[in-house]
Amino acid sequence: PRVLLIGDSISMGYTLDVREMLKGKANVHRIPTNGGPTTNGLKNIKAWLGDSKWDVIHFNWGLHDLKYIAEDPSKRADPKAPGSHLQVPLADYEKNLAELVKLMQATGAKLIWCNTTPVPAGSDGRVEGDEKKYNEAAARVMTAAGIPTDDLCTHANAKLKDVQLPANVHYSPSGYHYLAEKVASVIAENLSKK
Repeated sequence: PRVLLIGDSISMGYTLDVREMLKGKANVHRIPTNGGPTTNGLKNIKAWLGDSKWDVIHFNWGLHDLKYIAEDPSKRADPKAPGSHLQVPLADYEKNLAELVKLMQATGAKLIWCNTTPVPAGSDGRVEGDEKKYNEAAARVMTAAGIPTDDLCTHANAKLKDVQLPANVHYSPSGYHYLAEKVASVIAENLSKK
């Protein structure tokens, strides 16, 4: 079965481990770049899906949507600085996700939503805990569409001090391996349901 991973740098961090863990069970692919915010997803989703047939698509957007930016969208801004704003406000995020889900559902693949991992205190350009609001918005979209959730946020929170880098949304190599165990297990469960 062919599996496509869509996500940001967090998914980049766990891809190789997931591929190794599913060796002999699935052919694991990943989009060729950082998925960025949902606005980037909408621009690129058709190219990422291509003409290939996908059995499972495991996808996430969030950490870039809830990032604060100023004039230059490629640079993070202090959330308290004048002129800084969310890259994708919550209502737009929810609307964009619903649109992305429709486009992915059209492929006939089994979809698995992966919720957004924790934003710790001191994380540059982000506000601690903002992932909760974005995950709630995403949950409304996924519930309406009947899409299961890989709750990577709760999984990461269980060992956050051991697996996440200090004041950073990223993870240590062993932290990415820990995330990969959950991702691979959820994908494996859904392969048999296809």
